[in-house]
Amino acid sequence: MNIKRVHAVYFSPVGKTRLVVTALAGEIAHLLGVPLTGDDLTLPAAREDARIYEPDELVVFGTPTYAGRIPNKLLPAVKELFTDGTYAVALTTFGNRSFDDSLSELRSVLTENGFCVIAGAAIAAQHAFSETLAADRPDADDLARISAFAAAVCEKIKRGDDTPCSVRGRDPVGPYYTPRGLDGEPKVFLKAKPVTDKEKCRSCGLCAAGCPMGSISTQDYASVTGICIKCHACVKHCPVGAKYFDDEAFLSHKAMLERDYTRRAEPEFFI
Repeated sequence: MNIKRVHAVYFSPVGKTRLVVTALAGEIAHLLGVPLTGDDLTLPAAREDARIYEPDELVVFGTPTYAGRIPNKLLPAVKELFTDGTYAVALTTFGNRSFDDSLSELRSVLTENGFCVIAGAAIAAQHAFSETLAADRPDADDLARISAFAAAVCEKIKRGDDTPCSVRGRDPVGPYYTPRGLDGEPKVFLKAKPVTDKEKCRSCGLCAAGCPMGSISTQDYASVTGICIKCHACVKHCPVGAKYFDDEAFLSHKAMLERDYTRRAEPEFFI
């Protein structure tokens, strides 16, 4: 394998997956002494045109875990935009509960698109729902382990070893994770959408500009006209804290996660 360029490709509504992917891809590019380019798939316009990479390039492809899988609204883009692939590292982030089948699913989809997935990683990152779940992660220890993983990937590349990696997770993947509340019962909040404190809102438009589904009206920023994937981009991007969720089922699930998943989930690496 003679890699001449590394691409950091990511879907990252609140920025944590971008941070992890660029850290890993950047370290690999540095160790190989090759250029690094970025490709942000977060916004709708970025998911319109197909990409074709060269056989002597490496793609580090990252996405967050949603309900134990790849975000279902991203899946068509992964399947349709990336063809005639090259070498890849599959990466998922997760909010301290579990990555379940997300990494296995991403690996399988990339493989079906012609990529040779030589390595994979699942990295804990601060949960989009919460300020306490995996707070401030990835942290220094995570980044040190990502750096060591990058070195291992480079060693595999330098050996000319293009053996596809195995990762943890079901193949074929299982059903999506069932959210539960504080009472242990399943909670359904598919139709939950963010609400706006109109007294705080300054109509800056950052929420609409940052919505990965393009679902917030640019005429009325309090109006969510399309699908909400609960990514919390609008909540995190709002500079005055005007966006929040008030759906009872959603809030019960969030509280359960914060109660039951306080232990430190460690990253996992596969090569």
